[in-house]
Amino acid sequence: MKRKILSTILILALAATSVTACGKSSSADKNKETLTVLNYGKYIDENAVKTFEKETGITVKYEEYESPEEMYTKYKAGSIDYDVICSSEYMVEKLINEGEVQEMDYASMENYKNLDPTIIDMSSSYDKNHTYSVPYFYGTLGLLYNKNEVNASAVTSWDCLWDASYKDEIIMENSVRDTFAPALVSLDYSINETDESHLREALDILKKQKDDGIVYAYYVDETADSMIAEDAKIALCYSGEAALAMNENENLAYSVPKEGSNLWIDSWFIPKSAKNTDAAMKFLNFICRDDIAEANFEYVQYASPITSVVENQDADVKENEAINPSSDTIKNCVIYTALDDNASKLYSTLWQELLSN
Repeated sequence: MKRKILSTILILALAATSVTACGKSSSADKNKETLTVLNYGKYIDENAVKTFEKETGITVKYEEYESPEEMYTKYKAGSIDYDVICSSEYMVEKLINEGEVQEMDYASMENYKNLDPTIIDMSSSYDKNHTYSVPYFYGTLGLLYNKNEVNASAVTSWDCLWDASYKDEIIMENSVRDTFAPALVSLDYSINETDESHLREALDILKKQKDDGIVYAYYVDETADSMIAEDAKIALCYSGEAALAMNENENLAYSVPKEGSNLWIDSWFIPKSAKNTDAAMKFLNFICRDDIAEANFEYVQYASPITSVVENQDADVKENEAINPSSDTIKNCVIYTALDDNASKLYSTLWQELLSN
């Protein structure tokens, strides 16, 4: 998610006794067992977290971030010992490769059996032997558009993002990998491209898009609200956000262009920094519980890997491409792979060049 809000540190007082208004813990709180969670913004039902606290007596210190790159920076800073983190597949893979992720004790997770084996198999692209992670949500990167303003045929191709007739009417993602993806695909390159000359070609057309005044804004979580308000006609966005927006405005629809796109999987993992792995495993088992997974799906509206969640959906929800990507769509999409340090620096440099253009 992909997918998400708040770039500043936000520790939430999810339990009435967790933290005082001034941010100082009471002496009684200091003796409580705690779990420090790092997740995308707006990516879990707050009531679910409160339920976990009530059932276990564990106080959750919950922090949010906006992009996988921001998560990586926060984690690497080492100022907070996170016990469990949720992030995108390519960043999970990067941290696995760096030896920063602990192996999972799946045997202690009674509810691990609730996960769809197909989704677990899909996660092998970044967690080869299913050793380090637990899938949380998955979906696609595509185009949310206003049916009254845009013909459905136009959004079957990424080319529409460079159509001058949509001047000041297109929202792009405030995320380097996601904004570069359609540009790379349009140039017949992989979304996992690392060749600098190819990436600069993608940068050139993204600069042109911006220079031509086609881009309304670079957003993340603001995208859904902006499209609901009909501030723009087309938005590059994640499927779950599209589903939420479509629920609020019947004029909106979602498309994954025929050239292919990104299939993303957000997963939980326990970092090397964890001080309370037992509580982390309890939390992950809780997240995979049928009723909690259902509550989180209702809140987030992204495709859930928990089998019962899908089984309980109405037919129209099951068939909604913005919620549950079809097998044909999945086959036409690619999962992001981790970038090495040199490629990461290159992407970051090009991204800053685009934003400062």
